[in-house]
Amino acid sequence: MDALDRQIMGVLLVDGRATYKEIGDEVGLSAPAVKRRVDKLLASGEISGFTAVIDPHVLGWHTEAYVEISYKGNVPNSRLTQDLERIPQVVGVWSVSGEADALVHVMATTMADVEQAVEQMRKTQGVDRTRSAIVMSRLLERPRT
Repeated sequence: MDALDRQIMGVLLVDGRATYKEIGDEVGLSAPAVKRRVDKLLASGEISGFTAVIDPHVLGWHTEAYVEISYKGNVPNSRLTQDLERIPQVVGVWSVSGEADALVHVMATTMADVEQAVEQMRKTQGVDRTRSAIVMSRLLERPRT
């Protein structure tokens, strides 16, 4: 990946629906040249896909929390994924340094749904403890660049 590929990806991060011409105008390439580069980035896995960013409130998700989850002993990432992907309110999981094994992002319609998700986590075999932080307001979100 070179500097032009990075510029193309930067444009796509801001607007995933930008046309090849619009991207080309931004980075100084023709539309066919941009298409060839995007196709190459897709084929190599450097771009893994395109998605829509949806306002969580549209889906009825008015409540969100971040939950630190700690297991007894060491736990492989594959186990974390397996245990947490079955909980529908879990929208993201990251392995972290520090006391917790993972940071879990929960989005739900109500506080009761958040509580249900946390209870499911606590009932998971090997879980030692959880610690939750409820999101009060989303203040700043930047596109990933």
